[in-house]
Amino acid sequence: MVPVMSLWMPIILAAVIVFVASFIMHMVLTYHRSDYKPVPSEDQVMEALRRFNIPPGNYLMPCVRTPKEMQSPAFIEKRNKGPVAFLTVLPSGPPAMGASLAKWFVYCILIGVFAAYVTGRAVGPGTDYRVVFRFAGTVAFAGYSLGLMQGSIWMGRSWSTTLKSMFDGLIYALLTAGTFGWLWPGSSLN
Repeated sequence: MVPVMSLWMPIILAAVIVFVASFIMHMVLTYHRSDYKPVPSEDQVMEALRRFNIPPGNYLMPCVRTPKEMQSPAFIEKRNKGPVAFLTVLPSGPPAMGASLAKWFVYCILIGVFAAYVTGRAVGPGTDYRVVFRFAGTVAFAGYSLGLMQGSIWMGRSWSTTLKSMFDGLIYALLTAGTFGWLWPGSSLN
């Protein structure tokens, strides 16, 4: 058993490496540029929505509160007529990249903490690199990728977007696993 607190170095370093890798994957490589499509007649749709001053949040159209309402003729008509949409409204103005990047880094640390906890409970000091890699990588992949499928299952997110993001998660998991294997206490690599 290896305590989580003794794994602070691989936790932080893995978070830094994943942070840099995510920058490269989203800002340099181009495969995420097709994740979102523009709304037809974007200017007119934005102008039409602007007058409602919708506060930031998550919305569903048409929206009901109870299963019974889903069977009402008015709801069925609205749903059949469309459009049906999940809508996320963000604050107007430039994006708060600093806050989002800070949250992303904290998230990367959190994934590292879980990888450290599970791996530290499963194996001891001096464990072979490949064994540490397998445990840390599996936990990191679960943290970075598996929950993304819910968006395609329930919210209509395109599977291609989800699979690209899961591919990113696989890369992040491999980087995390490699960092843990390299810096594992008692490892011959460090």
